[in-house]
Amino acid sequence: MPQNVFVRIGNAPIFTPEKLPFKANAVFNPGAAIVDDEVLLLLRIEDMRGISRLHVARSKNGVDTWKIENEPLLCPDLPEYPFEEWGVEDARITQVEKNKWVIAYTAYSRYGPAVALAETEDFSCSKRLGVVLSPTNKDATIFPEQFGGEWLMLHRPVTGSEEDIWYATSSCDFMSWSRPGLLMPQRGGPWWDGRRIGVGAPPIKTDKGWLLIYHGVKEMGSNPFYRLGLALLDLNEPRKVIARSEEWVFAPESTYERDGLLPNVVFTCGAVVRGDNVWMYYGAADTFVGLAVARISDLLDFVFKHDYLQNIGHDKGMLR
Repeated sequence: MPQNVFVRIGNAPIFTPEKLPFKANAVFNPGAAIVDDEVLLLLRIEDMRGISRLHVARSKNGVDTWKIENEPLLCPDLPEYPFEEWGVEDARITQVEKNKWVIAYTAYSRYGPAVALAETEDFSCSKRLGVVLSPTNKDATIFPEQFGGEWLMLHRPVTGSEEDIWYATSSCDFMSWSRPGLLMPQRGGPWWDGRRIGVGAPPIKTDKGWLLIYHGVKEMGSNPFYRLGLALLDLNEPRKVIARSEEWVFAPESTYERDGLLPNVVFTCGAVVRGDNVWMYYGAADTFVGLAVARISDLLDFVFKHDYLQNIGHDKGMLR
C-alpha cells in the first residue's frame, strides 16, 4: 500500500445527506475555491428523483460551520438548456480573473454526459455558456492561466472504447475549443487505473510543475473501484506529462468510502491550497463528502518517487 500522504480530517464525512437543510438522497463531488477568505464548495446534491444540482456552501475554517444556500447556483430547470435535463454534475472551479470564475460541469441528458461551462462573479448568480463539448464527454477543467495566448482545458471524451484524459484549447472566449490531443491514457490490464481515468481537481501550480490529481478505475469483477493518483505536467507546456505515479495516492479505506450508493469510490472535483497544504474535498461512495489534507512537498515527493515514466526506463510513446 502507498504511504498515507493524504490525511483524513476527522473520522466521519464533513457532509452527509442528513446534514443538509433540505431533503436529499446524496451529497458528493464538490468543486472548491477560496473566495473572500472563505472556502467555497459547489456541492453536487442528488434529490429524491435522482437528479443532481449544484449548491454553494461556505466555511471560514473549511471544516465545519458550513453555510449552505437553499437555492442552487445551477439547476437543470431551464427548458432552453435541454442537455441538462437529467442533471448538472461534478463542478470544477477555476479563477480566471480577479473577480471571475469559470465553472466546468457535466450536463447530463438522454444524449449522454457533455461538458458545459458557466461564469460567475460572486457565486450568488451565474451565466451559462452552455455545452462546449458534445457527448460523450465529462471530467473537464480549465487551467487558471493562458499558455501562448490560449486557454487550456482538460477533459475526458469516450473515443471508441477508451476513456482517457485529453486536452483542447480556446483562443479567447471559452466558447470554441479546438486542437485536441491526448494528454494521458489509462494503463489497461490489471492496473489500478487500467479501465478509465479522468481529471480530479483542477491542476495545482507548484515550482516543479502543474500537479494533477486524477482518478483511476479498475473493474473488480463487475464492480468499479475508484482511486486517486498523481501526475505532474510541465510548468510552461502543460500538455507534456513529466511524471505520473504508478501507485495510487488515495483509496477507499473508511467505512463511508466503502459503503454507499456506489461502494468503493473516492472522487475529487475540488482542492484548494492553504499555506503549504492541499485541502482535497472528495466524494465518498457517491453519497458523502470527505476532506483530506496533504503537504504539497509530500505530493511532489510521492509522484517523483513512484514515477511510472522513470521506472519503466525506456521510450514510453503513448504510455504517459
